[in-house]
Amino acid sequence: MTARPARRLPRLLEALLGAGTDLDLRGVLQHIVDGAAELTGAGRAALVVADPGESGLAGIRTPGPGPAPGTGPLLRVPIHVGDEEFGELRLTGRPGAAPFTVEDEQLLRVLATQAGVSIGNARLYETARQRERWIEGAAAVTTALLTEEDADDALTTVAERARLLAGASAGVILHPTAEGGMSIVTASSPEDPDGMLGATITPGSPVLEQLLGGEPVFIEDSATDPRMTTHVRHRFGPSMMLPLQAGGRLIGTLALPRRRGGRPYTDLERLLATQFASQAALALVLADARRGRERLAVYEDRDRIARDLHDLVVQRLFATGMMLESTRRRPGAEDIGGLLDRAVDELRATVGEVRTAILALQQPPAGPPTGLRGRVLRETATAAARLGFPPSTHFRGAVDTRVPEPVADRLVTALRRALADAAHRPGATRVGVTVDVTDSGPDGGVRLTVSDDGERPAGEGGGRGTTRVWHHSIRG
Repeated sequence: MTARPARRLPRLLEALLGAGTDLDLRGVLQHIVDGAAELTGAGRAALVVADPGESGLAGIRTPGPGPAPGTGPLLRVPIHVGDEEFGELRLTGRPGAAPFTVEDEQLLRVLATQAGVSIGNARLYETARQRERWIEGAAAVTTALLTEEDADDALTTVAERARLLAGASAGVILHPTAEGGMSIVTASSPEDPDGMLGATITPGSPVLEQLLGGEPVFIEDSATDPRMTTHVRHRFGPSMMLPLQAGGRLIGTLALPRRRGGRPYTDLERLLATQFASQAALALVLADARRGRERLAVYEDRDRIARDLHDLVVQRLFATGMMLESTRRRPGAEDIGGLLDRAVDELRATVGEVRTAILALQQPPAGPPTGLRGRVLRETATAAARLGFPPSTHFRGAVDTRVPEPVADRLVTALRRALADAAHRPGATRVGVTVDVTDSGPDGGVRLTVSDDGERPAGEGGGRGTTRVWHHSIRG
């Protein structure tokens, strides 16, 4: 009777060695199940885990149908990891329906003891690997955010990286709304995320109250949880909703839902995701501050250039014009009077163009144009890309204060059409735009003149040069 354990000892050692050298948890468990079947001669062996959260490991068994009570003798041995009952080995299917022996049970208990140690080691290794992945992901997100130029791209980066790290079916960013709720502004998903954009958590929701208080929300099943109010909740199961908070300020929420029926998030995953959200929020704030500093630096530089143009160039041009005016009035200057008149006109035109450039420089970078002057300059700058050169733009009179907004809208529309026509004229090398509100006629008004030197089509008489004039009254 003692010879049989001796013969099975090499197999036991081999099984113990296989379970002890594998650091992948599923691989460890597969070694244990296979070793148990081989040691006892069982036809079928399986591992049943005690924790429902470990449902991804419950399917580990030897090939063939699983153990079924009533089909033969059944041997069951628990596996403990420390003080925790991890699961149970179940064996059945001995040849000829022979019963399992005390010796089989003893060998299996030795294997189960080693299994507990190996499972603990594999868990520690997997925990370390998870932490490493989340730390690397947070560092990559921080680097990306501090180099991204566009705020929308930054949010997409956070949502996409968090989704991959969490094994979620979607990564979603929500922003507070003016009504007091939260709305999805960014969504990352392998499937079409368009249906998620704009989904809103209504004001007063318990979930919202918790998020606004800076607390994470963990949901077992989004589809059935009464706290969830978005119209896309039926798509998802387990979910994490993590406040993006930095310096006591809530800038949004990161949501990481899994599919319906998906594996619940573990305590470790919840902790790592919460830490990731905190670092991502700080990186978003820093990135926004960096973009703000860069915009301010550009604005200050443009403002300095505008002041230099005004203080140096315009004043010198004006002084030169005054000298020419004085020269024209001197005795004997009649012979060059025409030349002096043209020089004065050119200087006045140049002063007007420089002042227009100064106004353009004073517009906030990347911001909406302010006033009619700013809108006109924005249109001419846009047209420059199509024309291949910038139009010459002049303003006369109090353009920003005298032209009502509805009239300004019509003028900008007329300007856009005229510039588009000029861009289609062959051979155009010059386009001039003038907005004039100095009209002293009986109806007053604003006049837009757009001229170019391009070729006119035969239907317009042929030749070169076209001038378009648009006029609108601005008197009550």
